[in-house]
Amino acid sequence: MSENGIHHVTALSGPAGRNVDFYTRVLGLRLVKKTVNFDDPGTYHLYYGDGSGTPGTILTFFPIAHAGPGRVGIGETQETAFRVPRASLGWWTHRLVAEGVRHEALVQVFGESTLRFRDPDGMMLALVGVAGAEDEPAFADGIPAEHAIRGFHGVTLLLAEAGPTAAILEGVFGFRETGREGSAIRLESGAKDGGPKIGGAVTLRAVGQFLPGRAGAGSVHHVAFRAADDAEQAAMAERLASEHGLSVTEQRDRNYFRSVYFREPGGVLFEIATDAPGFAVDEPAESLGQALKLPAFLEPHRASIEAVLPAVA
Repeated sequence: MSENGIHHVTALSGPAGRNVDFYTRVLGLRLVKKTVNFDDPGTYHLYYGDGSGTPGTILTFFPIAHAGPGRVGIGETQETAFRVPRASLGWWTHRLVAEGVRHEALVQVFGESTLRFRDPDGMMLALVGVAGAEDEPAFADGIPAEHAIRGFHGVTLLLAEAGPTAAILEGVFGFRETGREGSAIRLESGAKDGGPKIGGAVTLRAVGQFLPGRAGAGSVHHVAFRAADDAEQAAMAERLASEHGLSVTEQRDRNYFRSVYFREPGGVLFEIATDAPGFAVDEPAESLGQALKLPAFLEPHRASIEAVLPAVA
């Protein structure tokens, strides 16, 4: 079994234009795909990441203009963190101040300097200073290359208890426990081919009985983990069913990856997404994210879909 990290994280947001401005201009991510929610084509599905949309760098949103605010609670992702070079945290602190972004003082989390902040919808994000990240590939648009985000560091899940979720991460996705701090347990996935562990950390924060999460703007919808191909995805789904008694959906074609979904024991919606075929399957890599791309079954309805979608840069 190969060790796979996070493929992407999908969240809900408010107005699309504000979302695009924050993630592209303020954070310097690339809009790598502009499409729609395949199950609700009157809503965008926006994908941000590095220059080519590498798995482990992709944060996606369903923007809903008048969405009410979400509430973080048990069974939800509490925080989504990105990797940056350790020496860049001072630069990023100044940038957040200049942009009026709500943020907190630097803290040490599992020995790593962490800068927490919120996006315009209140979604909790963090920048984690990682030694050696300056040597990793970076997409830089409006951000100095030496400070640019290098993909995901990981996510923090808020749970009533950590054990059952840890069993899934370890037994199905190949994570291993690497540390404990108070009620938090850190699990990490080894990098493929000895490369950097992009999207390789999941922190489980067990808080006992607490308010459940409420979906809305600023809340994470699901976390997707990587499978190299259909065969590995099927093996993971089989392990979930046979060893953990969990129900997994049929495979769904998302054009840029193929997915199955399940609700892990702590209540968080997990996805297993294939690395292939990638985001350049329907447009050249150099023009990713510029045109509205629709799946074949929605293409006949393009005119009516475009009529209801708001304009975004």
